[in-house]
Amino acid sequence: MSGFGMRHRPAEIRLKKEERALEVDFEDGQRFRYPAEYLRVESPSAEVQGHGQDKRIVPGRKLVAITRLEPVGNYAIRIAFDDLHDTGIYSWDTLYDLGARHDEIWQTYLDALAALGLSRDP
Repeated sequence: MSGFGMRHRPAEIRLKKEERALEVDFEDGQRFRYPAEYLRVESPSAEVQGHGQDKRIVPGRKLVAITRLEPVGNYAIRIAFDDLHDTGIYSWDTLYDLGARHDEIWQTYLDALAALGLSRDP
């Protein structure tokens, strides 16, 4: 089943509430661990992504936790966080990309925070 042009599909998804992390094993054998803070600040929601090139930098989410996961069809999950953000729908391809490019994406976020004089701390 290749709905929505999906290239990647999860084999298993594990919410590690105590560790504030999500783990996803993909069918191709790749396994990624996503800290809740990373998923929150990189949410694919319009609220975070903005419109056009105006991505919003979300500071102060170092201690954010995932409260629940909800399936969205067979192509994504909606992740709800304890800061009440719950509008991001993470497709399997988005999650795969966030895992594969973690170091690059995270460093870009940290650089943007520093440039704006913002902090990860709440």
